[in-house]
Amino acid sequence: MKRRSLSHVDADGRARMVDVGAKRATARRAVAEGAVTMGAAAFGLVKANRIAKGDVLRVAELAGIGGAKRTADLIPLCHPLRLDHVAVRATLDAKLPGVRVRAEARLTGRTGVEMEALTACAVALLTIYDMVKAADRGTIVGPIRLLLKSGGRSGTWRAEAPAKAPRAGRATKR
Repeated sequence: MKRRSLSHVDADGRARMVDVGAKRATARRAVAEGAVTMGAAAFGLVKANRIAKGDVLRVAELAGIGGAKRTADLIPLCHPLRLDHVAVRATLDAKLPGVRVRAEARLTGRTGVEMEALTACAVALLTIYDMVKAADRGTIVGPIRLLLKSGGRSGTWRAEAPAKAPRAGRATKR
């Protein structure tokens, strides 16, 4: 079996940013999803828009967009990208109970936008946690996963089965 070399490590084992200069610019898209699971009381406060810090869903969406735009500042070997589009949607899910987040990033460029979509999703989820932690410290962030990536040499990739978010439990005192 042929051993594949690591793209972000040079021959001496040093980290490097991949040179994408010779790659052809193509339309690229990535979609990520994640969830925050919380107790019923906290979910009720989010649903009624009664969290003291404000509108949890809208603030999370804005934070996610900002996160996508800052991905290269957060992930050391990511290329800074000129994003054409970022969309983040946070929706209530009573079955969790909690919030599901879906993030999409698009551009025409030489490298993919998977990290931007995942970062947008993660930042939105962390924002939700921050906003509800006073109501429920047992809130669970995740799982987060890539659903779709398209464009570039490797073409389109889609995730198979949806991930299930773990249930939030009651905090226990020791």
